[in-house]
Amino acid sequence: MSWGTDLWDQFENLDKHTQWGIDFLERYAKFVKERLEIEQAYAKQLRGLVKKHCPKRSKDDEPRFTSCLSFYSILNELNDYAGQREVVAEEMGHKVYGELMRYSQDLKAERKHHLQEGRKAQQYLDQCWKHMDNSKKKFERECKEAEKSQMMYERLDSDINATKSDVEKAKSQLYLKQHMAEESKNEYAAQLQNFNTEQWKHFNVSIPQIFKNLQDMDERRTVKLGETYRSFAEVERRVIPIISKCLEGMVTAAKNVDERKDSAIVVESFKSGFEPPGEFPFEDFSQNIQRTGSDSTIGTPKNDGGKPDPKHAIGRTKNKLWLFGKKPKAPTLEDLSHLPPEQRRKKLQQRIDELNKELQKEMDQRDALNKMKDVYEKNPQMGDPGSLQPKISETICNMEKLRSEIHKNETWLAEVEGKHGSRGERRSSADVNHHAPHGRESPEGSYTDDQNQEHRSPPQPDPHEFDDEFDDDDPLPAVGHCKALYSFDGSNEGTLVMKENEVMYVIEEDKGDGWTRVRKQGGEEGYVPTSYVEITLEKNSKGAVTYI
Repeated sequence: MSWGTDLWDQFENLDKHTQWGIDFLERYAKFVKERLEIEQAYAKQLRGLVKKHCPKRSKDDEPRFTSCLSFYSILNELNDYAGQREVVAEEMGHKVYGELMRYSQDLKAERKHHLQEGRKAQQYLDQCWKHMDNSKKKFERECKEAEKSQMMYERLDSDINATKSDVEKAKSQLYLKQHMAEESKNEYAAQLQNFNTEQWKHFNVSIPQIFKNLQDMDERRTVKLGETYRSFAEVERRVIPIISKCLEGMVTAAKNVDERKDSAIVVESFKSGFEPPGEFPFEDFSQNIQRTGSDSTIGTPKNDGGKPDPKHAIGRTKNKLWLFGKKPKAPTLEDLSHLPPEQRRKKLQQRIDELNKELQKEMDQRDALNKMKDVYEKNPQMGDPGSLQPKISETICNMEKLRSEIHKNETWLAEVEGKHGSRGERRSSADVNHHAPHGRESPEGSYTDDQNQEHRSPPQPDPHEFDDEFDDDDPLPAVGHCKALYSFDGSNEGTLVMKENEVMYVIEEDKGDGWTRVRKQGGEEGYVPTSYVEITLEKNSKGAVTYI
């Protein structure tokens, strides 16, 4: 089927059809645009929904129930699902709508060109027809004029009264008209032949080619529509695997809901650690009333001495629980003693872990500054070592504060756990939870490779232990002496204030916790940081060793 041969005379209808094809393509493009706008709005609403229901508190404050965690997982999967809807909208806009609009513009330009070519061919054929028609009319007119001249000549030639000159004049006029008619005939024949030739070319060459171009254009438009229909579906199909994973994630989150685990979390979160209240003793207020003999058969529970057991009274007050109604809100205390024992233990342990992390950061910073200082000392052109000293001193100060806080919280934790051990049992949990970096430094920034001399919080023995050791009639013998390299304020319990260059006796060596027990000339005893003093042990002890 060819438009050029079968529709040779349907130029106007083909003009309308091709315009309809372009309009239909643009209508489909408008449909795609509205569809992608729906996808964009849907994705936006989904993201807004996820944001609305996402937890606004920190993760530490969020419940750890499996039902909550599964719901948050579903929100995350839904957020990813919204992202895939955005991908669908973006792909539709780029690969379908944008492509259709660009192709529509190309079609309009191509159609305009082909129709202009067709109109030019039709105008040329019309022009040829006009030339042929004019020559035909001229030939017809000249023939009529020649016929009139012939009739005039024959009439004069047969008229006996006509002069010879009139006859000759009519004869010459006849010859002229006949000659003009012959020329008009030749011109008409030429114009007719030219028109027929051009008409054949028009309907057998020009118009078929132009209509074929229009047919090719319309068929390409149809093919493009089919391709965009397929692209429209492919865009959706490409995201189906990811959407399926999102839905599988939601199903997995639903399977992770564990009612027993949630119940255990409730117990862990709210367990107070108190014992249930005991039985209330019977308090007999009738003991001072004189009974008759018959009344003596009625027995009443009695306590020894006829008085309530003070232990029960104390226990009753101590173990009183607010089983009904709202428990009075206790003020928040630094040692968290307002909390139940179990909750207090968890909060203290959490606080200690956080402090240990901060301490480890400060230690890492301290080590980095010391290394940088060593580099500057070896290569002065790279920087001034003295410029790092304020930062090093600040870091060491922060470390001491953190160690003090850790020790204080560990003391409270030991109180909750009922531990009253020696100072060795109360060393900083930083030694357990974090491996101290190699090396240590003094406040002046000196760096050594002794990793066992890290500053730790001073060991805090039991108060009775201090009483036994410091108030003993026979003080501990000195195992050496030491010289203070730096001043120490001794703000923590059990520590000793010392000044720079002060000489003291060493009565107990550092046992790996970073503290040495010393005695001043005046008899005061306490702990000082090992890294703050230069220690010299006596020869009769465990060998003469000097610590700096």
